[in-house]
Amino acid sequence: MRLLQFLEGTRARVARANADGTVSPFARFESTYDLARQAISARKTLEELARAEPLDAAVAYTDLQREGRVLPPLTHPDPAHCFVTGTGLTHLGSASARDAMHARLNGQTELTDSMKMFKAGVEGGKPKGAQPGAQPEWFYKGGGRNVVGSGSPLRSPDFAEDHGEEPELVGLYLIGDDSRPHRLGFAIGNEFSDHVAERRNYLLLAHSKLRQCGVGPMLNTGALPAHLEGTSRIRREGRVIWQKTFLTGEANMCHTLANLEYHHFKYAQHRVPGDVHLHFFGTATVSFVDGVKLQAGDEFEVDLPALGPPLVNPLLIVPGGLALHETGVL
Repeated sequence: MRLLQFLEGTRARVARANADGTVSPFARFESTYDLARQAISARKTLEELARAEPLDAAVAYTDLQREGRVLPPLTHPDPAHCFVTGTGLTHLGSASARDAMHARLNGQTELTDSMKMFKAGVEGGKPKGAQPGAQPEWFYKGGGRNVVGSGSPLRSPDFAEDHGEEPELVGLYLIGDDSRPHRLGFAIGNEFSDHVAERRNYLLLAHSKLRQCGVGPMLNTGALPAHLEGTSRIRREGRVIWQKTFLTGEANMCHTLANLEYHHFKYAQHRVPGDVHLHFFGTATVSFVDGVKLQAGDEFEVDLPALGPPLVNPLLIVPGGLALHETGVL
């Protein structure tokens, strides 16, 4: 099942997607968050509860997208209680890239920290027994105010050295009253980073990730296929200037999703009742590697058909930085 959040005037609605391209709002719930809280309380899956709920009149998804009314598929009433995080160095990439990576791993005596992290994932990211596997790279992107829905612009600060897309899979979670994380489903994501800063010095990775991100448009419940194939595109003035196939899902990763989830939620501060978590699972495909330089007005499209309509966001560059002022202390 696919769920969507959208604006109806100033009111938020949550809806179920239909096979004919329409979405039907739930009559009794106005957010995925409220729907999920009720499902957890009733000890039902989100899909079980949603199937039994009465619906209002359907509306066309294409109208919502065109009018800029699509919201991220999971939000928290207080954006400060939505945590946006991710893991990198998780994907094996194409067969040729994988072979080159393994050759490099086997041929070097001194590995960079990034290569050591990737090697640890290849060797131990998919544990066979009950014990957790290798710990992945982890990063923080911000709170709920950093997340935009399909059709809304991704705002990048003018001090950024790069405004680069990262097509990814996103896990959507709600922490129950018993502090247990509940995976509600998956969505398409554009993780969006500053690759120039990251490449200059890996210790700048944390800075490079503090950007907005796109998530949606749909929350997909249920099991995820092991192999997912999509297309990442960049349009400039309506013309595609770059596109490439990207692969995701566990068949294309060196970690299991369960291992990545374990290492995120093992920390008590990530298990606060009522909090929402949006967690990016990484990618092996970015336009930056091909020398593409993004500019204001460019449009990102992350198309992953197995998860519904594509995620589309134009790039908007905005003033950034902070003027510091001396203040007296009483």
